Amino acid sequence: MSWSTAPELRAQVMRLWERGELLREGLGSGASRFPLRLSLKTPTSDDITRRFDAVRAWVAAISATPHVRLEWQETRHRVQGSQRLPGSAWVERLDDALAWIGKRAEQARFRALHAETETRQPLLLPWLTKRPLRVLELAADWSRLLDVVAWLQAHPRPGVYLRQVDLPGIHTKFIESQRGVLAELLDLALPAAAIDPTRTGAQQFAARYGFLDKPALLRLRVLDPALHLLPGAPCPDLALDADSFARLQLNVARIFITENETNFLAFPQVDKAIVIFGSGYGWEALARATWLQHCPIHYWGDIDTNGFAILAQLRTRFAHVESLLMDRATLLAHEALWGREDSPRPADLARLTAAECSLYEDLRDHRIRPLLRLEQEHIGFGWLEKALKIDHAVDDFQPSDG
Repeated sequence: MSWSTAPELRAQVMRLWERGELLREGLGSGASRFPLRLSLKTPTSDDITRRFDAVRAWVAAISATPHVRLEWQETRHRVQGSQRLPGSAWVERLDDALAWIGKRAEQARFRALHAETETRQPLLLPWLTKRPLRVLELAADWSRLLDVVAWLQAHPRPGVYLRQVDLPGIHTKFIESQRGVLAELLDLALPAAAIDPTRTGAQQFAARYGFLDKPALLRLRVLDPALHLLPGAPCPDLALDADSFARLQLNVARIFITENETNFLAFPQVDKAIVIFGSGYGWEALARATWLQHCPIHYWGDIDTNGFAILAQLRTRFAHVESLLMDRATLLAHEALWGREDSPRPADLARLTAAECSLYEDLRDHRIRPLLRLEQEHIGFGWLEKALKIDHAVDDFQPSDG
């Protein structure tokens, strides 16, 4: 039987709650949905004939449903005569709906949060209307979130670390733990001049709103003891913030960048050279070092679609970068060590040489083997040493205009 039951009617109201509709009721200028008509499936004439006792039991049960008003209709049945059956079901008031699903306390709590926000931060009211259930989840922290918003309004782009925000009752990690929701609120509450729209995502929260951020570190190894970068350490392994790295004055003839830490640590000595531990797709910190524009750079990444995509992105910062051991000969020489690339790049890439582009497209289009990948750490060390002995024509290098 497909006749509506009391739990099914209640579920219709619960779905409205789960969509936030009941919390939004009465907040705006729109028409109220109450009295609320529920979808009611009732017995047919054939049901009355074949299942008369079941129909009577259904009528008794649905009539006893709390918080529901039934409208009745009289029908003439050829066998059973005149019958009075429910024709429609209604919930008269919002309070009846809330009582039925046990949400009166939650609705009262939301209205209190809405009233507080209306008084303290009316610019945030559209967010509450859009995400009322999220507001309830944040009820215990809502007043403190409004405190943070007010502090940023009074101190736009403050130039301090998040931990330095001094607000009563807000511990040092509170802002860091609430970056996601705070970003949504601050975007509504702050003037455009206080927001850097180029910084997005939780990891760039500090930069977006003008806080100091943990400095990006660049890790490098000196490959030539004669460079004397650090007294008493012939080939030091150093980590410098981006600004310090940009101020280095090194008499280097080559820069190598590798994405694998083991390769970085084991990279052999090379005259007048350093090796940098790469950062995947993030090259902003490295780009501050304009002196790199005047030095040959060799990038060594995985032979897969992502490796070539990272190479192409690096060339947006340093157009003169050459690839190292990312060629077809290296790939074919290490067939026994081929692996699988789980998330290949599907797009076309610019800034690749003809040979690089040919290999990239073969990998992307699975012409050699599906999802083919050769990780850089699988390349033989002797193969690397042989490549480093090739004359790179350093004396003929022409610096980039960038």
